[in-house]
Amino acid sequence: MISPDTVRVMEALQADGGDARFVGGCVRDALVNRPVLDIDIATPLKPDEVIARLNAAKIKHAPTGLKHGTVTAIVDGHPFEITTLRIDVNPFGRHAEVAFTDDWEKDAARRDFTINAMSATMDGDVYDPFNGVEHLRTGRVVFVGEAEQRIREDILRILRFFRFYAHFGQGRPDMRALLACSRLAGEIVKLSAERIRQEIFKLLESDRSADVWNIMMHAGVVTHFLPEATAVPVLSRLIELEAARHHQGKAFVLRRLAALLDITQNCVPMVIKALKLSNDQAAQLATLATPTWKVSLRMSVKEVEQLVYRLDNDMVRSLLLLASARENTREHFDELYQAATAFRAPRFPLVGGDVLKIGWKEGPDVGRILGEISEWWMEQGFKPGRTECLAKLLENYPNNPDPKPAWLAKKE
Repeated sequence: MISPDTVRVMEALQADGGDARFVGGCVRDALVNRPVLDIDIATPLKPDEVIARLNAAKIKHAPTGLKHGTVTAIVDGHPFEITTLRIDVNPFGRHAEVAFTDDWEKDAARRDFTINAMSATMDGDVYDPFNGVEHLRTGRVVFVGEAEQRIREDILRILRFFRFYAHFGQGRPDMRALLACSRLAGEIVKLSAERIRQEIFKLLESDRSADVWNIMMHAGVVTHFLPEATAVPVLSRLIELEAARHHQGKAFVLRRLAALLDITQNCVPMVIKALKLSNDQAAQLATLATPTWKVSLRMSVKEVEQLVYRLDNDMVRSLLLLASARENTREHFDELYQAATAFRAPRFPLVGGDVLKIGWKEGPDVGRILGEISEWWMEQGFKPGRTECLAKLLENYPNNPDPKPAWLAKKE
């Protein structure tokens, strides 16, 4: 928050007596020494005044939400969302009608949780009208104002409550908030799949997600948007395994989601639809939850290497983590996980052109034949070279217009 780009934007807004502060998540994260990813700025300046000051400072900008008072400044490719102080006139979730104000406390009062209602100056002075600093210190996620009313303004706040509790909470959740979430959980069905997915994925990034998911289930929340996701013990064991393996960086949320699923015939398609996953996300979840090839800790190292060839190292490691969590055992896990990490799959020596050269025409038979030869090659431990694979191809498929083509005869 003190980078040259940030200073440049703040100085532009504060020129000639203008006022601007950092608000929301960037203040919260800075106070607990977490990486600040997005910087949001609030100001009493109206949007046209903000634009004029950015123009004067030769800072690029985009009118990303003028109706709600938001202008995005862009410095060296970094966005800074600048929003005029406002109050909600008619709160309707993302479509609330707002009126601009110059009252910082009224603007803070429209925010969801006390830990998100703080603001800070460039000099580091923190303004905290709702005791957010103390709540952050003690791990309490508390609504600003009356919980049920704030949820009715935007039902997504139910999922946001559990997401922030997973990342910042300690001890038991705030009971008034929990009861309000439970009472209004049936309204979650009105939310778009995209908004639900975004919150759930962020929640699953937390290493406390299994405990929080269990609370959500007991509060009757999960059944309204993802009733297939109830395998909390599996998720808990998976997170322990990830920690033991020193997994760094952002959690692989699709693996954690797969761990939660009670696998039935239509489970995965229903989850894909409920969360409106992208094609790539859907394919990954299907592989993680219901892999085509059987995965267990009773596999041999050879079978693990074959699976790495079919998929890739990362996916096989994920499948082994899930297998260990589901089977509730670590027997043979370390050996197989090491094999999945160390093995580097070689390139199959044959290509489609080799099948065409022995007389087959283009079409599905080419892929089928290559698949059969590659299965043999894998069973041989990936050892046969190109010459041996070509010989196996001719041995298995001798009935063709030219049993021994000239190009092969010359090599002999």
